[in-house]
Amino acid sequence: MKKRYQVLFALSLLSVITFLDRIAISVASPRIMTDLGLSKEQLGWVLGIFALAYGGFEIPTGLMGDRLGAKKVLIRVVLWWSVFTVLTGFATGFGMLLITRFLFGVGEAGAYPNSSIVLSKWFPSIERARGQAWIWSASRIGGALTPFLVIPIQNQFGWRASFFFLGILGIVWVIFWKFWFREEPSQMKGISEKELDNILKNRNLPEGNHKFSWSIFKNRNLLLLMGMYFCYASGAFFFQGWLPTYLQKGRGLNDADMSFITSFSFILGAVGCLSGGFVCDYLVKRIGPRWGRALVALTGLGLSGLFMLISVFVKDNTAATVLLSAGLGLMDFTIPASWSTAMDIGGKHAGTITGAMNSAGLIGSTLNTIGFGYLVTAFGNNYHAPVILLSFLLMAGALLWLRIDSTKRITFEANETH
Repeated sequence: MKKRYQVLFALSLLSVITFLDRIAISVASPRIMTDLGLSKEQLGWVLGIFALAYGGFEIPTGLMGDRLGAKKVLIRVVLWWSVFTVLTGFATGFGMLLITRFLFGVGEAGAYPNSSIVLSKWFPSIERARGQAWIWSASRIGGALTPFLVIPIQNQFGWRASFFFLGILGIVWVIFWKFWFREEPSQMKGISEKELDNILKNRNLPEGNHKFSWSIFKNRNLLLLMGMYFCYASGAFFFQGWLPTYLQKGRGLNDADMSFITSFSFILGAVGCLSGGFVCDYLVKRIGPRWGRALVALTGLGLSGLFMLISVFVKDNTAATVLLSAGLGLMDFTIPASWSTAMDIGGKHAGTITGAMNSAGLIGSTLNTIGFGYLVTAFGNNYHAPVILLSFLLMAGALLWLRIDSTKRITFEANETH
């Protein structure tokens, strides 16, 4: 196996662990609510505080990776969040759980921006969408596996034990990454001259390391990309945070059905990620990067919003959950296009720009994750009302792709685009 594919496999394993740790609290939330006496509003804060912290530290951690290298930053990121995954299992009440999940989010911030830095250094530009596709599809596999790991552990040892187990997985990955990975392909033992030459000639990274300026946020292309990801992540975090509770309390499903449907949704998400990456790279070759990326994302987000909207008005649980699952699959069809576009316009600042995009997404996910519980209460314990709002947000995000242009790279010195 080529060295860059080994690196991609390691990043994909990390992505699985990331979502195991992230989704575990959602799967455990019915038991946690009962054990700690949490209300719907308090659960919303526990789920949403992660996204708030995660979004707040995305740009700094991405900038840190651009300056210090992704290897060092990923070691810090994974070690930090693994410790707070373990500490989640020691929570005794709402306050402690809220603080622990906030610090967990601080730790996990920067995982995907720094993975993007690795891809930008290790992969030819034409393979970036596929690289992102494998990483993000792995995250969905992590989401799919979570119920089947967490629920048996909970049933046998209690919900706290599941967080102890998952935290240890992250620490094992850190040890491997520290001793195996090298920041630059030229430093990696065993890489062939042919592969190294292919990477260096085709990764399309500008020379030099230009000074970062916060005024890049005046750039319209970046603002549109951030606005789109605000809409995308608002929908995505419904599946990561509220789906198990929605299925049980809003649709009346039991543990077994909830586990199956949650896993099925994330499996379709993985299929969506993979297919989106390959379709995106194919279209980039045929019609160019702007519309090759935009058409994939426009189609995926638009149909995802439509399917989620229809699911609300379908009374049959089987049909409704199929539509919801398809909604996640179509939503995730857009991920490779979104992240490869951020890498394209970021260049050597891929970590900073992907961090900015993801921060905007996490603002959306925070507002909607916290707001979900309040909306349910405001509409008379109606769990469907927030889903309608999310569906319209997704369709609005799709329309923004009509203006996003992946060929306009941000230049940090003058904050202009090529």
